[in-house]
Amino acid sequence: MTAAPGGGWSIERRVETARALHGAWPPQGQRSRRVVGLCTVVGPPAVVLGSTQGIDVVDAAGATRHGTDVVRRSSGGGAVLVAPGAQVWVDVWVPRTDPLWDDDVIVSSWWLGEAWVRALEGLGATGLLVHRARAIRTDWSDVVCFAGVGPGEVTSPTAKVVGIAQRRTRAGARLHSMALVAWSPTVLLELLSPDARRPPDVVRGHDMLDDAATDLRHILPTPWLHRDAALIIGAVEDALLSVLP
Repeated sequence: MTAAPGGGWSIERRVETARALHGAWPPQGQRSRRVVGLCTVVGPPAVVLGSTQGIDVVDAAGATRHGTDVVRRSSGGGAVLVAPGAQVWVDVWVPRTDPLWDDDVIVSSWWLGEAWVRALEGLGATGLLVHRARAIRTDWSDVVCFAGVGPGEVTSPTAKVVGIAQRRTRAGARLHSMALVAWSPTVLLELLSPDARRPPDVVRGHDMLDDAATDLRHILPTPWLHRDAALIIGAVEDALLSVLP
């Protein structure tokens, strides 16, 4: 754990499996102050389910066959596929006593979306927007996280770039935020159960999901398209840390 220059954040670089990264965090003794966790996935890929999703969303046999773990997070929303080197994943903890806390759940994550926009624009992205209204739902948003847009999330301008989900308790809020290095919903769809893929059917689902989200390789200037994923992840993490309020 290290202190961030200026902004009052404690920084934790977390290198663990997806299952471990979704465990209780931060430790009880660190919940009286702001904490940012830079999350690096090691081990198997994982389908991460929202807190209200049933386990039957996933084809368990297919997940086993592909060596993919199935994990549940404490926050809501749809499923996300995470894997080593596939995403920039940043968690933040904000205690209720902090000036960043807002009782309005619609407003409470806007500041984090704004930080993502400043960070990505600093790396050359353009046209990014923070969604400042209630969630926009689609046929797939109850199943796949990146198929809908929630408060505070970032779009470019109609495709989702950054997903944000939060778990609020009496002590504070843990906000999960994530941008994908490359967006390809095909693998995630193949891991879903047949019932979760209807409606619409899988073919239509591919088309809808392809357009629903985009990724860092495509929103950053062309030279980034061919850079190693680790360089992209590191640059976005550094940029985000530099603009956190």
